[in-house]
Amino acid sequence: MGIPTVGAAGANVVNYARGYDFEYTNGMPIRYVGFPFPVAGQPKSVHHSYVFERNDVVTDKPMMQAIIEAFTAPLTDKEKISGRPPEAKVEPRLLQPMTEDQVQQFFKDNDWTDYNPIIPPTEERVAAMLKGTSLPADKEVKKLNWPGGDRSMTVEKVAVCAVMAGAKPEMFPLILATSMSVPFGNSTSSMANMILVNGPVRNEVKMNSKGNVMGPHNEVNAVLGRTFTLLSKTAGNLHAGKTTFSALGSNIQYNNLTIAENEEDLPAGWEPTHVLKGFKATDSVVTVGTGWTYISSVGEVQRQYPPQFLIRDYMRSLTGMGATVIVTPEVAALLHDAPNSFATKRDLSRWLAENVQKTVSSYWGNGVVSTMNASLAIQGMEPLASQYKLIETNPEELIKPFQAGQVNIVVTGKGQTTWFVTDFGVGRGTKVDDYK
Repeated sequence: MGIPTVGAAGANVVNYARGYDFEYTNGMPIRYVGFPFPVAGQPKSVHHSYVFERNDVVTDKPMMQAIIEAFTAPLTDKEKISGRPPEAKVEPRLLQPMTEDQVQQFFKDNDWTDYNPIIPPTEERVAAMLKGTSLPADKEVKKLNWPGGDRSMTVEKVAVCAVMAGAKPEMFPLILATSMSVPFGNSTSSMANMILVNGPVRNEVKMNSKGNVMGPHNEVNAVLGRTFTLLSKTAGNLHAGKTTFSALGSNIQYNNLTIAENEEDLPAGWEPTHVLKGFKATDSVVTVGTGWTYISSVGEVQRQYPPQFLIRDYMRSLTGMGATVIVTPEVAALLHDAPNSFATKRDLSRWLAENVQKTVSSYWGNGVVSTMNASLAIQGMEPLASQYKLIETNPEELIKPFQAGQVNIVVTGKGQTTWFVTDFGVGRGTKVDDYK
C-alpha cells in the first residue's frame, strides 16, 4: 500500500516471520522489531519499559533506536526482491528402504508423528488404502497455503497418514472429508480442534456415539482423530518451534475431540447438527471446529436446578467467541420435557445467548478476545464498539457475549445426565459421500 511499516511481535513469531513466513508465504521483506514476553495484559508502564528501556530481540539495540533505524535505513538487496515466494520444496515420494526400527526413528526425527508408534506406510499398504475411494491418487484435494509454500495435499498423501494412524480402507472417505480442514487449529495459545461426525457414515464405519464417546474405546473415533493430527504435521507442516509456538499446547490435539452425534436418541424436534447446517438427514457429514476451552460438568444434573441454568453458569467462563455445548440424551430429554422446555436446539441456543452474561472486564480481559475483536470495536462495529467503551466507564457492567447463531448443541453418549461446555466454533461441514 506504499506505507512504510515496521512489524512488531514477540520474539518467537518474529523468527517465524523473518524466516519461514518470508521464504514461503508472503515474500515481503518486512522489517521487524521483537518485544519480550509477556505483551498482552501488561500495564502501559511495562510496554513503556519495553520501548524505552529494553533492547530489541532482533538487533539487540535499544527498542526505539531499532524502530527508527528500521524506518530510515536504506533497503538491502534482499529487501528489494519482488514477485511471489517459491513453492515449498518438493519432497521425494518414496524413501530409501529401512528396517522397522529405522522407519519409526526416521519419522520421529522429522517430526512426522505424534511420537506414538506408527504403521509404516509402505507402497502396498497405501495402495490398499486407496481402494477405499474412487478418487485418483494424484488428485489434489487441497492446497495448503498456511503455514506456507503452496503445499499440495493429494489423495495419496492423505492415504499415507491414514495408514500411519492404523485406518482401514472403509474409513478412508471419512478421513478424506476431514482432511479438508487440515491443518489443526494452532496459535501461541492452546488452540485445538473438535471433529464431529453426523449421518449414516457413523454406523457404516462403526463409530461410537452411545457411551464413553470421548474415551479411548473405539477404533474409528481414535484413528480419525489421530489421522487429522498426522496430516497436520506432515502435509500441514506444523512443527514446534518452526511453524507453531504454543507455550502450553493442548492435549486435545492428540485425538482432536473426535465424536459422533447420537442422532437415534435425539428428542423429538431436535435435529442433528448437520441438518441445522443445511444438509439432509441422509447425508454423511464431518465438521471440524476450532477453539480452546473444554469444561466438564462436575456431576449429574439435579432437578431443583434445571440443566440450562448450570450450563449457563459454566458458559460464563468461555471467551464469548463461539460455543458448542455437548450433552447426553438424558440431559437433552430434561431440557426438552421440563417446564419452560426447549422444543428445538435453536430454542436452547437462543436462551443461552440471552442469559449467559459476563462482566465487561472479564470479556475484554481475555487476550484472545481483545486480539480478535478490539480492532473491530475501535472501527465502530456494534455491539463490540459500545461494549469496548465500557472498559473505562463501567467495567463491571454485565454484557451478553454470545449471539444465538454462535451457540451449537450436540447430543452424544448415553447413560448419565452430564455435559460439556466448549468454545469450539462449528462450521458448515464437509459431505463425506463426495470422497467415496
